Amino acid sequence: METVAQTRISPRSPAQVMRLSRLGSLHQCRLSFMRILTRRMQRERWTFSRPVFEIDDKGVGVAVYSAHGPTRSYSLIAFAHDLPPEMRSDRVIATAWDATFTLFDGIPTREDIDRLSKNVPYQEAGRVTDSEISVSRANRSVRLWEHFVDALANGQQPDIEKVNAVGYLMRTTAVYGSGKLGAADREKTAERPETNAPFQVEMLSVFLTRAFVRDLVNFMAQSRGGDKAVALDPTIARSLGIGNSTGLGMAPYIVNHPVLFNNWITVREEAIARVRNVITATVSEANDFRAVLRQSERNVALWKSEHPIQVEKLADLRMDLDRLNAFVAGEDLINDHPWHRLMNWSEANLSEEGQELVASLILEPYAELVDGLAACLANTNTDSFHINGAMSVGELKDLLNECFGWACDVNWQERENCARAWYVSEEKLEPRLGERFEEPIAEYEQPLAPARDAAELNATLADWASDASVAELLLKHPEHRHTVRRLQVHVYAPYGEIQDNTISAEVLPIDMLRCKLSFFGATHFDPRSDRWVRICMYGGAPYPEEISRRDCDRWVYPELEAAQ
Repeated sequence: METVAQTRISPRSPAQVMRLSRLGSLHQCRLSFMRILTRRMQRERWTFSRPVFEIDDKGVGVAVYSAHGPTRSYSLIAFAHDLPPEMRSDRVIATAWDATFTLFDGIPTREDIDRLSKNVPYQEAGRVTDSEISVSRANRSVRLWEHFVDALANGQQPDIEKVNAVGYLMRTTAVYGSGKLGAADREKTAERPETNAPFQVEMLSVFLTRAFVRDLVNFMAQSRGGDKAVALDPTIARSLGIGNSTGLGMAPYIVNHPVLFNNWITVREEAIARVRNVITATVSEANDFRAVLRQSERNVALWKSEHPIQVEKLADLRMDLDRLNAFVAGEDLINDHPWHRLMNWSEANLSEEGQELVASLILEPYAELVDGLAACLANTNTDSFHINGAMSVGELKDLLNECFGWACDVNWQERENCARAWYVSEEKLEPRLGERFEEPIAEYEQPLAPARDAAELNATLADWASDASVAELLLKHPEHRHTVRRLQVHVYAPYGEIQDNTISAEVLPIDMLRCKLSFFGATHFDPRSDRWVRICMYGGAPYPEEISRRDCDRWVYPELEAAQ
């Protein structure tokens, strides 16, 4: 009989991992996109400058923040506005914001800034060029901004309880890249080492935005308070992140990009499997895990939400942490595959929220096993995927059963199983999820129900001989082309498909949102409904001037020093 030590422990199966409830319980980890970027900036000794800061007493003007890597520079051009409260909105269809931004490829000239000042503040109503690689906008947190300015102007630091309750002074309402509004396509930066990993352009934009927000609140306080004003305490400043409001516009992304999504999940699962295969941990590694567990407890304690779904999940997570601490206190984390045993125990004793926290935390002591996998996150196959018409119908049936066998057992005639339909709202200009049987939206439905479509293909295949070709099938049934393509992609992207019904009456789009945002490195998920969520990005991270001297990896656990 083989022992665990003789057999490699495999990554978890797609059937286990790709359920929406689990995807909606993922946490940031070492492979999160923000941490990949900050580690790189420190490793490569990036430097930063602020060549322009032309803001008036009303907080209106322009600033430029430049990041200088080994071979290239990037510059955030920030436009600050005096926005009346009644015009402040997080909706995609908003037309004015407290601040608007573009990430410039290089160092902008005065002519560039003047050109962009006539376009970036208008966002969708303006146009940029391929010299710009992202466009974004942000609004102030009404609850916190005025408190900060007033306190600092009067020589006092802001109330730390208010800081912890919100966690950010501004929140982005969109960070656009990849050709949006005329900006450079992904292909322009995809081969650059610093932007090869997913969303590094967007993460750099947010990182520099955070510095601008800190500087702007200090400037506004100084303008109001004069000599009695004080600067924001660096420790409080570091605790602040950039908020983000994310709605249904992001949810279809992971359905529409199965290869890229597969890469993210595959890399995370491979990292977890590598650590589970560690036969014997060192004392230092075991202590490192215990330390990061303590830090996570503090983070969870600060994680607030009023939404019933997240309130329940947080209650479960806090009970999970109590159980986990009790288990770890009496457990040998050194010998006999300690992390594999811990993962097995978590699956038997914790909620999915707790299980996925454990899965993220066991990666922390193992930079040498995990961090190199960041090179595998991007989708480097930029060629169009051609359907293999020579494949036999028998092979296609096998693929369908492997990928969507569960969907063929669903009764798609029952209303609750097809209650919803995804469509794009003409008024709101963003994806929406409507009630199929209550709204006239069926004819506008987007192809975001791959499970139902696979079941429909399966019904068609019942009448086809196994030795017939896919080409023959699609000549008679071209309506199944998109499903055949997804199934053939599944051959090399086994984690590319959600193993759940995306149009059921019970579907929670926030699970899709959280999944994607966890890979960004977001924390403190706060659903505002089942369809949009607020998060925090870069809370606890170093500022640009601190990159060379502060922790540029574990900053996501900002309570480390206090916890010890």
